[in-house]
Amino acid sequence: MKFKITLFIILGLLVGVVYYLTAGYYSKGERAGTISKLSERGYVFKTYEGMLNEGGYSGETGTLTPRYFEFSCKIDTTITKLQRALKTGERVTLHYSEKFFQFPWNGDTKYFINDVEFLTPISVPVQQVPAPVQAIPASSDSTL
Repeated sequence: MKFKITLFIILGLLVGVVYYLTAGYYSKGERAGTISKLSERGYVFKTYEGMLNEGGYSGETGTLTPRYFEFSCKIDTTITKLQRALKTGERVTLHYSEKFFQFPWNGDTKYFINDVEFLTPISVPVQQVPAPVQAIPASSDSTL
């Protein structure tokens, strides 16, 4: 009887650890840029794989070098937002979670997109300069 209880506890702990490693996440974060690629991939387990162009400036070389962030997505509402961002070319912020391991049934990357936030263009306030007041020339025949 003790053997069955011990085996049941060990099996329960093993299932809990496997579940945590597959469903849990290592870190959360945000990245901003424009979506440059989005595709549905996989033979059996279909996921959307994409690439975010973050842009960037290289301090070492002094040139603009693109930085890419590869990600996976399985949430339907988020996929719709990603498709819209790809079609319109809008800048977005991707909210993601990083998994412990990359499993074949979870996608090609460890980074999973949870939400997409569209960035509104920064509007620079325009200062209106008052028009200069033009002096009316005085005429020589004034009748006051």
